[in-house]
Amino acid sequence: MTRAKQSVVVGVDGSESSLQAALWAAAEAERLSVPLRVVLINNDPTRDPFAEEVVRDIADSCRRAVGELEITEEVAPGHPAEELVHRSASARLVVVGSRGQGAFRETLLGSISAAVATHASSPVVVVPGHDTATSGPVVVGVDDSTGSRKALRYAFDAADRRRSELVAVQALPNAYFIPGPYDHPDRDELLASAEKRLAEQVSACTDSYPQVVVRQVVSNIPPVRALREAAQHAQLLVVGHRGLGGFSGLLVGSVARGVLHHPPCPVAVVPG
Repeated sequence: MTRAKQSVVVGVDGSESSLQAALWAAAEAERLSVPLRVVLINNDPTRDPFAEEVVRDIADSCRRAVGELEITEEVAPGHPAEELVHRSASARLVVVGSRGQGAFRETLLGSISAAVATHASSPVVVVPGHDTATSGPVVVGVDDSTGSRKALRYAFDAADRRRSELVAVQALPNAYFIPGPYDHPDRDELLASAEKRLAEQVSACTDSYPQVVVRQVVSNIPPVRALREAAQHAQLLVVGHRGLGGFSGLLVGSVARGVLHHPPCPVAVVPG
């Protein structure tokens, strides 16, 4: 029997966004050579028959989209975010849509996807409801934290599986460049130091992924804007949970909602 730890879990609710998430998850499970679990957390028992039909239809769409992938279906009671976070403890990856609609519209709204992304044990990918790119780079936000290093390695692996370019983005604290009556650090020194730190982190992964071409970007614009601009034509944007420096607030409060509610592409959140 295949262990659950090896599966990709996708949370669905019958919305177009969750269908897009399920199709993305099926393709990713195929890339990872692991099973796919299509899960609908139903917090309204009166809709049980409809829930079974929804999850079956979405699973069938996934079966038509991929080859010999093993796909299982599950309908379970409970709170969607809590149950998906619980399942993340035994999952390779959890995938959710950025927003929900229809009969189960409360299950995968931005607040739920953000909650799953920031509390799950496994990496979480939040998939936007629109069509996503199947070519282009993988983009990763980098700082000097442990979480960032894990995110970077995840991004290398994702780029390697897709045979795509990796764009590593490090944002400097923007406050250093705000004019004012106080001493400013030397801009050139800051940039040189950031470029050196970024190169060191990238070089720690290159031996394991010699086929991945890496482009390194140091930016002094706000981190969310830097990532969104870099990821406009990307297949995947990867960020670490609980970062430091330029990405310290990326998954907290309003910044998290800015990234996860309006993602330019699928966003992978990797726990530190």
